[in-house]
This record gives sequence, C-alpha cells and structure tokens, in this order.
Amino acid sequence: MTQNRTEQAAEVFGRLFNATPPTSEPDPEFGPILRKVIFSDVFATGDLDDRTRELVTVTCLAALQTLPQLKAHATAALNVGVTPVELREAMYQLAPIIGFPRTLNAIGVVSEVITAAGHELPLQTQGTTTDEDRHELGLDIQTALYGTEIADALAGLPEPFDRAVPGFLTDFHFGDFWTREGLDRGTRELLALVTLAALNLAPQLPAHVRGCLKAGNSVETVLAALVQAFPYIGYPSALNAMRVVLAETGSRPQQVRQVK
Repeated sequence: MTQNRTEQAAEVFGRLFNATPPTSEPDPEFGPILRKVIFSDVFATGDLDDRTRELVTVTCLAALQTLPQLKAHATAALNVGVTPVELREAMYQLAPIIGFPRTLNAIGVVSEVITAAGHELPLQTQGTTTDEDRHELGLDIQTALYGTEIADALAGLPEPFDRAVPGFLTDFHFGDFWTREGLDRGTRELLALVTLAALNLAPQLPAHVRGCLKAGNSVETVLAALVQAFPYIGYPSALNAMRVVLAETGSRPQQVRQVK
C-alpha cells in the first residue's frame, strides 16, 4: 500500500465529487473520520466498481430518506458513469418496498440532479408491459427467482386476499418494475437486497439472498454491496444481513444455478 488512508480517501472523494475534501468544516474531527472510513476503508473492500458502489449508496439513502445526502451521491453517481436512466430506475424500483410517498421524494431529488447535470426530462421510456401482460411477464421473473414461495406462504389468507395479496407483488413489484429496461436483473436484485437490509426487514432477506445469487451475483459481490452499505445504514443492519448471507450460503462461496 503506497497511500495512507487520508490520501486514499481524497483520491476517491475527488473521483466521486470532482472536488477536494474541505479544509475547514464545522466538525473538523468528525469529517475526516467519515471520509477515511467510507472513501478509504470501505472503497478498498470488495471488488465493486464505482458505478455499482454509488447505485448501492443512493439506494440506501433513498430508502432511509436522507435526502440531502441522496442529492450529493446522485451527483456522484452521474460523475462516475451511472446513466440518468439507471439512476431513475434505481429509484423507481423502491416503490414496492418503501411505498409511493417516499419513492416520490427520492425521484424528486434525483430529477433535480439529473436536470442540473444538463439532461432533459422526461427521460426515455423504459416500460415494456401493458395491463394485459404485466401479470404473466412479472410471474415469469418471480417464478424464476423465487418459485411459488410467496403465494404458498399466503395461501391461508381468506378470500379474496389469498390471491389478491400475492398478486399485488407479482403484478406491481415484478410486472410493473422488474420488466423495465434500464437496469439488468442482477443489479435490480442486488439493490433490492440492500434496501431490505437498510430497513431491517429481516424476514425477507433469506429469499432475496437466494434471488441475488440466482440473478447472477456472486457471494463476494453480495457481501461487498453490504459492506458498501454499512456506513449509510449502520453496522448492525449490515451485519445482520451478512449473517443471513452466511446462513444461506455457508462460510464459503458456492456455485448457484443462475437464471436469465
């Protein structure tokens, strides 16, 4: 290692924000700790490119509604090569997990950033489904990654909820969003997993760890994404998710049958 942590942090900070770290700030002791942990220690752990790291970061910040930081990192995401469409799609797909109001807040921030960067709104259309085929196409994706476990788990609900509730997930989460272009399926699943980790939604984590691997992510990529998330969601939340990864895969990486 030829650079110290301060130098490494300054280099990464410069790549992301096209700026040098501040030389004076209201909390002169806290800022350097933050920058060295995030931009030196975390960025040096795991094999993720800057684009993926910033997609993970903006997803966590949007899920937690830390909107000032979302604005800064949405700008950083564009600086390191995330396209406006990719950034928008990362926000859109939060809706089934965090709800429409918080998703609208995040879209509003990201839209301001995209416009400030010189891009014209609205962006290109990415939807691929109609009301007539959204269920069928969503079900194809859901079944490939998760089988019928959601419908099976909710089969005990009384009518009409036994079909309506799992149907909402199929049609809304997978049919309306995961059929869209702009992000590949592996990235969508990785971002969904870090969203669940950010919100401490432990019951949903095991299925999404398995889905992440089936969508083409390696165990190392999943763990690197959770390491990237930890400064934003907190160490306990990231650690809880890592324990689920270990429980689902064992302590060593395994080959998992991937689906297209």
